[in-house]
Amino acid sequence: MPLRPMRSALVAAAAIVVLSGCSTAGGNGLLNAITPYKVSVVQGNFVSKEQVDALQKGMSRDQVRNVLGTPLVTSLFHSDRWDYVFTLKRQGVEPQKRHLTVYFRNDMMDRVEGDPMPSESEFVSTLDTHKRLGKVPRLEATDEELRSFQAKNHNEPAATPAAPAPAPAAPVNYPPLESPSR
Repeated sequence: MPLRPMRSALVAAAAIVVLSGCSTAGGNGLLNAITPYKVSVVQGNFVSKEQVDALQKGMSRDQVRNVLGTPLVTSLFHSDRWDYVFTLKRQGVEPQKRHLTVYFRNDMMDRVEGDPMPSESEFVSTLDTHKRLGKVPRLEATDEELRSFQAKNHNEPAATPAAPAPAPAAPVNYPPLESPSR
């Protein structure tokens, strides 16, 4: 066997041995560190604690729909029941799943059952998984900074735009619209 193909085969075999050792060494090896990107999957209607608190017994279906939105699941067999289901799956975060069921009697809301819902601020805080890159810059100028900016701009000569060329004078007499008859 020639030297070059044998060297390539040895390098490939060594790489396989090293990588297989990485995957079995406590589960925290190189292969576990390299993972494909997984898309965040959001399904259903997010219902907040504030929305659930706004519901009152005796509300019409339209009023409930205005507060919670259109239900994810309605059934022909359970016409007096609306189900609101929300799932969020993201890489590196435990999947979130929430379920809320609204029951109606005579087209009026009777009761609500389901998981405890997070407030809007609690839910938003769970979405923010990115690390902060640094201090957020101040986005407002102080009165002193505004005065110094205005003073700086008033000391510089203002650039005057070039004056447009004057328009030609309009004729005093206009020619006739029709030619004279012969």
